[in-house]
Amino acid sequence: MRLESLALRGFRNYAQMQMDCCPGVNLLVGDNAQGKTNLLEAIGYLSSFASFRTRREAELIGFGQDFAELSARVQTARRELDLRALLFAGQKRRQLFCNDVKKKSAEELRGCFTTVLFCPEDLQILRAGAAVRRRFVDAPLCQLRPGYGAALAEYTRLLEHKSRILKDRLEYPSLLDTLPDFNERMARQGAVIIRYRARYLRQLAALAGEYHSAFSGQRETLTLEYRTVSSVSDPCGSLEDICRQLREHQQSHAAAELASCQCLSGPHRDDFDALLSGCSLKSFGSQGQTRTAAISLKLAERELFRRDTGEEPVLLLDDVLSELDAGRQDFVLNELKSGQVFITCCETDRLTSLGQVFLVQQGTVAPME
Repeated sequence: MRLESLALRGFRNYAQMQMDCCPGVNLLVGDNAQGKTNLLEAIGYLSSFASFRTRREAELIGFGQDFAELSARVQTARRELDLRALLFAGQKRRQLFCNDVKKKSAEELRGCFTTVLFCPEDLQILRAGAAVRRRFVDAPLCQLRPGYGAALAEYTRLLEHKSRILKDRLEYPSLLDTLPDFNERMARQGAVIIRYRARYLRQLAALAGEYHSAFSGQRETLTLEYRTVSSVSDPCGSLEDICRQLREHQQSHAAAELASCQCLSGPHRDDFDALLSGCSLKSFGSQGQTRTAAISLKLAERELFRRDTGEEPVLLLDDVLSELDAGRQDFVLNELKSGQVFITCCETDRLTSLGQVFLVQQGTVAPME
């Protein structure tokens, strides 16, 4: 999979911009606040149709502009695609196109153009709370497994309803009569979610462990431990067994849920631990080790996409080399030899031979000789 060209109009600090992309490494170099990360954001948006920096699309539109337009020509193994997104400053809904055909929603474009992003905020995968790690697992699974996305959406809907019933139980006690039905449906969807997550994390852990071991010169071992509902003995087991064990957990926590007015049972509380040579990375990992592990997870995610789809996602690396020692920087650069990569950097000293260098300056992009 390859991004052949990108054009922006009224997006962030780009009044108008067009660039032809290198099939290998595209190095975006420039001072801070010139628009390097904005370019990665635009590429990522045309992949997921969501920004990795904000939920408010109005923030993507340049100051004083009425709309923003993002266009890309993408080459896949099967065909060439022209993707386009129009974002509007007012209440008007965005418009999405593929090969000049307007699409009703982003779901119709899912999988057309895949990217894997690393940005400094991704360090929170290993530092922040469980919700961040759940999103890290859910995002690729929703792309790779439509059945997972459907189960997650249904479970989320049921969870919201059950949470409302528990909160309103004193005012509307008759609503408690519907809880058994919600519990049963949540157990069934929850079993699907848990098994998908467990199998994905098992594959991800194996690959990330290999990357991190090479990263650290075989000095460190990265492992992942999936933590789900305590009654589930084998999260990779049969759906029937997982569902039955989820029911048991629901029953044992029924009184506590009523007392707390919260849903305490289910995969919405899932998490995973990252361990370095058996020690918690969150508690004991250094800045460099945490960054190394996060990059290893992203490289593993990219490889899983390649194995599953037969195409290598475009890799987006924002400020990836900061706080890495020379040996770990060398490893990252060696891993950039396959597929297409866009990487932001302030200096070109060690990278000019890898591909095309673009100078990003005050909302303009120009190739450097």
